[in-house]
Amino acid sequence: MSLRVVTVFGGTGFLGRRIVRHLRERDFSVRIASRHPERGEELFGRDDPHLRSIETDIHDEDAVIAALAGAWGAVNAVSLYVERARETFHSVHVEAAGRIAALAHRAGLARLVQVSGIGADAQSKSLYIRKRGEGERAVRAAFAEATLIRPAVMFSADDAFLTTILALLRRLPVYPMFGRGSTKLQPVHADDVAEAIARTLQRVDAQLTFECGGPRVFSYEELLRTIAREAGLKPILVPVPFAIWHVLARVAEMLPTAPVTRNQVELMEVDTVASADLPGFAELGILPRAIEPTLQEIVQGGRAT
Repeated sequence: MSLRVVTVFGGTGFLGRRIVRHLRERDFSVRIASRHPERGEELFGRDDPHLRSIETDIHDEDAVIAALAGAWGAVNAVSLYVERARETFHSVHVEAAGRIAALAHRAGLARLVQVSGIGADAQSKSLYIRKRGEGERAVRAAFAEATLIRPAVMFSADDAFLTTILALLRRLPVYPMFGRGSTKLQPVHADDVAEAIARTLQRVDAQLTFECGGPRVFSYEELLRTIAREAGLKPILVPVPFAIWHVLARVAEMLPTAPVTRNQVELMEVDTVASADLPGFAELGILPRAIEPTLQEIVQGGRAT
């Protein structure tokens, strides 16, 4: 009997490549749909007959149709954190997400998983959070049985989250915090999120929303101190009002590569903690891993130096 084929949009990305690996471990055949198919071959090689990389532009309807042809299910793991030219939060998180959902429904796919984020809210003042919420609406309108996965901020030993903070803590003896450092975060390992997605595709039921957060809720200050402690650092943490951050970000966005954006500031004004009213890791039989072992791996591995 042939394996069920799952198309993973964004399958070479930070989360996407982990989704691909976890799906293969559960005997799905995976079609890796991305703009750069050679990256899929670099990541996974060419020896597995149940892995195929194809070039796909999520803004091109014909390309999405081709990527979905003959598939049993699909995962949309495409994400955008900084807008550039035609790549906007609306074009990626709303238009493209809705397009994939509509074409997946038209193609008769049995399952669709849309990766969103905790706090997604179509009424939010934050453009990023608002477009995430609008994207969820667009997906459910086109594919009513779609499963929504909302992870908290994700980490791993090769991330751009912990490694960036650690690098800054090492370079800045006085570290400026967002606000008073009271924003709540629930960091989750990217592999735990990927495993959750794989397990949802094995479930009989669909049309659910899962929120995936790690085992501990930190305040931003607590997280900084935890990272510093694992690295043997004792930084001075200085509160900086969000109003000042917004001004700094507005100026920074004029640079070719902005070190901080208004979108990032807005995200740090909002708690990202999994809701107790929605299913999550427990319902999927997953015990999420703590952040400390990964911090030790980064420090011992010499990353973020």
